[in-house]
Amino acid sequence: MRLEDLDGPRIKCGANEQTLDVLDWLGFWWDEGPTVQSDDLAPYERAAAQLGGNKLAYPCDLTRTEIEQSHSAPHRAEGTERSESVFPAHLRPELIARPFDDRETNWRFVTGEETIEFDDRFAGARSMKPSEGVGDFPIWTKRGVPSYQLAVVVDDAAQGVTHVVRGDDLLESTARQILLARALGLPPIREFTHLPLVLGEDGRRLAKRHGDTRLLTYRERGVSAERIIGLLAFWSNVTERPQAMRIDEFCERFDLARMDPSPTVFRKEDESWLIS
Repeated sequence: MRLEDLDGPRIKCGANEQTLDVLDWLGFWWDEGPTVQSDDLAPYERAAAQLGGNKLAYPCDLTRTEIEQSHSAPHRAEGTERSESVFPAHLRPELIARPFDDRETNWRFVTGEETIEFDDRFAGARSMKPSEGVGDFPIWTKRGVPSYQLAVVVDDAAQGVTHVVRGDDLLESTARQILLARALGLPPIREFTHLPLVLGEDGRRLAKRHGDTRLLTYRERGVSAERIIGLLAFWSNVTERPQAMRIDEFCERFDLARMDPSPTVFRKEDESWLIS
């Protein structure tokens, strides 16, 4: 169990404990941990120093506006809901070996021109060119913490992660992480599985705009863990209709081949069944 809590402004006090409590309520278990990323930044600092020393990372204080102004129009990186400007190679400073001695500045990874190909177990064969999709991307932020991309690559290697299952909104991030792992000389992830997100009825990612759909809120409203698991089973085509189910039964019956490749929509009927 790894708690990724480096996105400072969006992490609420007590969120880690709340997350573990809800997972325990649902019936999830873990063999090791939890480890908390913010408890020890040293592994990420060593990785950033390695990249800087190998001419693969550099400090950059350009603002998002300044980056966008270098284009004729802002770009949208594949797999992202908001605009993300491509950082072009012509904005790079001279590529020299640099000591990682400024932790209060953004540092960017030097993205090469290579095409990254991998075969996702659910999303299928993918081919991406990060230099065109995102360009030189951040590995360290001015808040004095590593970016998500660097942190998960370092942690996956340290914890012996070989298989990654996550939402397909992170498909584009996979190419970046493969590049970072190669640059750091770390073992590659053997298998990626990216699954569709749950959307609201407006077709947008389920979020606050759709009301309070947090698992904690449903638990406080008296919804059982078996109802939550039962709805997930229905969405995963484990059952033909929602029915209460324990997590161990869901694990036994789940078949990735039966999953619908389309995003799941959380409908009013689904919520009505949960709270009925």
